[in-house]
Amino acid sequence: MLKVLLVDDEDIIREGLKMSVNWQKAGCVICGEASDGHSAVQQIEAIKPDIVLLDINMPLMSGLDVLKYFEGKAFVFLTIIISGYNDFNKAKQAIRYGVTDYLLKPLNHDELEDVLTRCKDRRTVQKQYELFNQKIQEVSHRELFVFNQTEKTTISSKSVQALLTLIEEHYAEKITVTDVAEQVNRSKTHLNKRFKALTGYTFNDYLNRYRIAQAIIRLEKGEDKISTIALDVGFNNYRYFIDIFKKYTHLLPSEFVQYSKTPR
Repeated sequence: MLKVLLVDDEDIIREGLKMSVNWQKAGCVICGEASDGHSAVQQIEAIKPDIVLLDINMPLMSGLDVLKYFEGKAFVFLTIIISGYNDFNKAKQAIRYGVTDYLLKPLNHDELEDVLTRCKDRRTVQKQYELFNQKIQEVSHRELFVFNQTEKTTISSKSVQALLTLIEEHYAEKITVTDVAEQVNRSKTHLNKRFKALTGYTFNDYLNRYRIAQAIIRLEKGEDKISTIALDVGFNNYRYFIDIFKKYTHLLPSEFVQYSKTPR
């Protein structure tokens, strides 16, 4: 259910809106009321509504001043202006602030319900974008691998350091623990256990994380096809690359590309 804030300085208007609209059918719930612009600002900041029904002419702070206050701020809500004045200049100002619709009093409640339906559809899409943007930020900040060059030197085991170096320098190639085990005269099983104990990951898990981290860098640049990047970072099987990418990022590579381009 979308949260709706009613803002009008006339009590009878707010009560009429509450009683005459089938809010549940519209997929909405009234989460608060305000009788002036100043209170509206406080309510929006506290409640974070999805839709604001906003009168223009109010004491202390007008509806347009409320919209101006939130311009450029990190609050996302749709606005339906409700006004008793058919004022072209004010309507033009409201449009500049990105209002969804401008309705005149006395309200036609069928028309209002139609506008609410459009708002619901639009806000649902916005929320999907917000969710994906949140995921993009999580991917960008998530530590897909834990050791940078300095941290790697703090590991006491030279054989594990050798494995980390192998991954950094040859991640795009077909590499295994055996490649290092033979060099340091250790069994593959012993080296795998040692690697897991000191890094928290199995060799293959760490290798895949490193490869996906490199893929993310390339995807953010947007210069190459996803299939090309998959091959370049060491995944010969494109389907497997998609599965591993989604495992660590919770997104498909195509979703990552699409939504990393949207404003955050």
